Amino acid sequence: MLKVSHIDVHYGKVQAIWDVSFHVDGGQIVSLVGANGAGKSTLLKTLSGILHPTKGTIEFNGNQIQNLPPHQIFGYQIVHVPEGRKLFPYMTVMENLQMGSYSPTIRKNRPEMLKWVYSLFPVLAEREKQLANTLSGGEQQMVAIARGLMGKPNILLLDEPSVGLGPLVVRKIFEAIEKVHQEGVTVLLVEQNVNEALALANRAYVLENGKIVMEGEGRELLKNDYVREAYLGI
Repeated sequence: MLKVSHIDVHYGKVQAIWDVSFHVDGGQIVSLVGANGAGKSTLLKTLSGILHPTKGTIEFNGNQIQNLPPHQIFGYQIVHVPEGRKLFPYMTVMENLQMGSYSPTIRKNRPEMLKWVYSLFPVLAEREKQLANTLSGGEQQMVAIARGLMGKPNILLLDEPSVGLGPLVVRKIFEAIEKVHQEGVTVLLVEQNVNEALALANRAYVLENGKIVMEGEGRELLKNDYVREAYLGI
């Protein structure tokens, strides 16, 4: 579904991504794990058109998208849920969700998508008239994921969905990601929570200093001595 081939990405003159290649097959959860500053968020921004590679190609279902602006990439139903949630704080839960299906081609699906996200996150139905900035951190993250799902994604790019959340809420968020995957959504997950991300993933890549240094099945990487020592403290 998604094929990234030998991309470099720069911020001005500073190179952040070095010759990175990876792929995501339809129906999978693929995790990109690594320490803070490894380049994980930069990769997602490049996939969604916020940044553009200075070298290499990005293909989605056979179409090269590396030079497209974000709104055209969204037209392929590639949906990016950014780090930090980026909700509209003074809009209600319902209004935030509606913004996820603002595109005319998606808007007609609003009723069915709203029913779906409320089944995944029942608390949002109870909170739909509340302003986003009055929600707990976990509820805000649920709104961010649900808003992404309102875009009826072919692939969902999730950037650090567990950051800043307590263990119980983190568990709920990962359970929700698993439910989304079970309903047929392909997921590319960027996470510092290496244990959870690898346990959930069909396949995974380890990113260090802007380069992919390791790849494999998620649960196999969990058993890898280097991963266990460097990321799990075992």
